Amino acid sequence: MTRRELIQRLARPLERELATGCQDRVVAGGLEKLVHNLARPFPEVARLLEGYAALEPDARCARLREALDRLGVEGASAQAPQKPQPAASGPPTTELDAPVDSIPLGPKGAQKMRSLGVRTLRDLLFYYPRRHEDRRTLPGFAALAPGAKATVVATVLSKSQVKTPRKRMLITQARLADEYGHKLTAVWFNQPWVMGQLREGEKIVVTGRYTVRGRLRNLAVEYFEAEGGEQLSTGRIVPVYGLGERMSQAWLRRSVWRALEALEKIPDPLPEPLRRGLGLESLDFALRQIHFPESEPHLARALERLKFDEFLFLELRVLLTSGASALVGQIFEVREEDLRTFLESLPFQLTAAQRRVLDEILADMRSERQMARLLQGDVGSGKTAVAAAALFVAARNRKQGALMAPTEILAKQHFENLTRYLWPLGVRVELLTGSMKAGEKRRVYERIESGEVDVVVGTHALIQKEVRFRELGLAVIDEEHRFGVMQRRALLQGRPDVLVMTATPIPRSLALTLYGDLEVSVIDAMPPGRKPVKTRLLTQRSRKDAYAFARKLIAGGHQVFVVAPLIEESDAEVMAEVRAATQLAAEVAAMLPEARVEVLHGRMKAEEKDALMERFRKRDFDVLVSTTVIEVGVDVPGANLMVIENAERFGLAQLHQLRGRVGRGGEQAYCILIAGDASRKTMQRLRVIEKSTDGFYVAEQDLKLRGPGELRGTRQSGLPDLQLGDLTSDVEIIESARAVAKRILEADPYLTAPEHQALRRELQLRGEAVGLREII
Repeated sequence: MTRRELIQRLARPLERELATGCQDRVVAGGLEKLVHNLARPFPEVARLLEGYAALEPDARCARLREALDRLGVEGASAQAPQKPQPAASGPPTTELDAPVDSIPLGPKGAQKMRSLGVRTLRDLLFYYPRRHEDRRTLPGFAALAPGAKATVVATVLSKSQVKTPRKRMLITQARLADEYGHKLTAVWFNQPWVMGQLREGEKIVVTGRYTVRGRLRNLAVEYFEAEGGEQLSTGRIVPVYGLGERMSQAWLRRSVWRALEALEKIPDPLPEPLRRGLGLESLDFALRQIHFPESEPHLARALERLKFDEFLFLELRVLLTSGASALVGQIFEVREEDLRTFLESLPFQLTAAQRRVLDEILADMRSERQMARLLQGDVGSGKTAVAAAALFVAARNRKQGALMAPTEILAKQHFENLTRYLWPLGVRVELLTGSMKAGEKRRVYERIESGEVDVVVGTHALIQKEVRFRELGLAVIDEEHRFGVMQRRALLQGRPDVLVMTATPIPRSLALTLYGDLEVSVIDAMPPGRKPVKTRLLTQRSRKDAYAFARKLIAGGHQVFVVAPLIEESDAEVMAEVRAATQLAAEVAAMLPEARVEVLHGRMKAEEKDALMERFRKRDFDVLVSTTVIEVGVDVPGANLMVIENAERFGLAQLHQLRGRVGRGGEQAYCILIAGDASRKTMQRLRVIEKSTDGFYVAEQDLKLRGPGELRGTRQSGLPDLQLGDLTSDVEIIESARAVAKRILEADPYLTAPEHQALRRELQLRGEAVGLREII
C-alpha cells in the first residue's frame, strides 16, 4: 500500500471524529484502538493521540487538527467541529408535535387517548387502523342471508330493555328501519349501557348475525356505532381501530379526521429527491389515505410508503448501532495465484454457489471497510471450505485468522477440517480449548502472540485476556447466536474482518432485519453426490414401525439418533427432563434389545456431553437418546437415522436442522418424525418437513406459521413489533429500505447534513417510541 493510501485510510476516521464534535464515538471501542492499528507508519501521530479518551472534547479537537496537519490533510486547521445534538434536540417541533387535546375530543377525551398511548397528534396519526371495511355499498335488510354476519346502516325507530325471569339476562332491543322501509330488531345481551347510546331517529351502523324465526327478523349485535355528522362510517372504505375502554369506533374515527383537518401538510422526513426516485408517495398522502382511503389503489400506495418507512428506520437503527456505516477494517490483497493454489489443493471442486459466496467475501476483504458478512448454508453445504479459502487469503497477507465455535467438539471438528485444507499449503493451524492443560495453553498463547500461528481455532478460550494476537485480520464466528454480545466483541478488538457462519436457515427477510448490520451470503445448493435425507411422518400408532426400521439399520452397521423435546426452565423441570430421558432410553433399549443405547440430558456437564458425543462418533455405541438439541454442526458419519419423538413440539427450522445431523458419511439417510398430536393442523405443519429438504423454504414456512417473535432468539434481539410491515411478504420493500439506509449513511454517517435533519429527528422519535436506547 502506498504512503498516500495509508494517510487516506487513517485520515478518514480522524476527520469524521473531528466533524462530529470529538465525542470519541466514531469507532466502537474508542478512537485510540483504531489509531493504534492504523498509525503504526506515523509514530508522531500515534504519540499525539495517546490518552485521547481521557481528554476534554476541546483538547481532543486540538489534537485531531494537529494530527491531520502532520498527515498533510488540507483544511484540517480550519475545520470546525459540529457537536452532535442531544437526544431531544433536532429541528424545531412541528404541528405534529401538538398535544392531542389541541383538537376537540369531548369529555375525558385526552384521558381516553392516553389509555391508547396517544399524547400528540403524531401519536394519533401513527395509530393505524387494524383493518378496513368496504362500506361504500351496504346491503338493505331484504338482501341479508339467514345465519350470516352482516353490516347494515339503519335508523333507530324505538328502543327498549327487558329482563328475562329465568336467566336474569338483560336484553336491549332496538327497532330499526333501512332506507327502503324494511324493518328488523337489533338485540344486545347484558349490555345495559347501550340504552344510553341509542337515540331514536339517529342513523347507526350495526354489525351482527342475522336470524329469521317465523316472522321475527333479528340481528344479534356484535358492535355498532353512530354514523355521525362527518359521514365517516358509511359510503366509504372505513378504518376499524383497536379500542380502549369507554370509547367507540365513531369517536376515534372522528378524532383522527379532526387531526388530519388541523394539519395543512404533514412534514415528510424523506428528502423529496430520494422519495421521488423511489416512486413513493408523500407522508402526507400516506397518512391521510391509511385512515380514510379514497380507493383500494390509494390504500395500497399508502401502505407501501408506510411499510417502507418502518423498515428504513429499522435498518438505519441497526446500522448506526453497529457502527457498520463508518468502520475502517483490513485491506487484503487477493492474488489470483493464491486463490488458484488453494482451489487446486482441494480434493473436490467448489460448487457454483460456493464460488459466488467466496467472490462476495473476497470483494469485502479487498475493500477498506470492515467486512461484516453472514454466511448461511444448510448443514453439509460446504461453509467451512469457503471460510478456509478466506483464512488462506488472510494468511498470505501475513495476517492471523481465528475461528470461534460454541463447543469443544465442534471446535475440534473445525480444527481437523482446516488442518486438512490449510496445513499442506504451509498455513499453521492451532487449536485452543478450555480443557487443555495450563502448560499447553501457555505455549499456544506464546505462539499466537509471536505470530508463529496463522489460524487459531477454539471456543470461548479464544477471548481470554491471555490471548494476544500479533495482528488478527479475519475472525470467523460459527453459530454466533450461541455467544453473548460481549463475547463476540472481545474477539473483534483491533477491527478484523468478520465472517459469521450459521447452519440455521434464516428467512432472507429476517436476516435483513435481525442481522441488518451484516451483508448476507447464502450457499443455496448442496455439493454433488450429497443425498437428500428421506423423511417420513408417523403418528404414535405407528411408532413401533420407526424402531423396527432402526433395528434393521443397526444390524447393517449404522447408528441412530433419538431426540425428544427439550424441557428447561426450573430445576424441577430439568429433573423431569433427566427422568424423561432415562425413561425414553429404557423404552428404546426394550424395543432394540440388541443395540447399545446411551443417553444425553440437561443435567450433564458440557465436557460430559462432549465426551459422549466423541464416543458416539467413534461408534462405541449404536443409539444416542437425547432430550436436548443435538450439538449444532457435529458430524457423526455413522449415523443415518434420526427419530424425533413428539415432533410437533419443535419449530420447523429446528426439525430441519436436526435432520441435517444424519447422512454425513455419504450414505442414504432417513428422518422419522413421530407426532404425539395427530390433529389436522399439526400434521399439515409437519408435512412441510416431510415434503421439502430446502432449509430456506422450511424457514419461510416456519416464519409464516409462527411469526418472527416465536423464532429462536428474535424476541431477545431488539427487533420491535412491526405495525404494518410483514416479514413473510415484504422482502422487496425490506431490501429496498436497507439499500437506501446504507446509501444515506455512506454519504452522511451521522445524519448531520441539513437535508437529513428531519430524518434524524424521526429516527430519534421512533427509537423512543419502541423503548430502544439512543443511537445517534
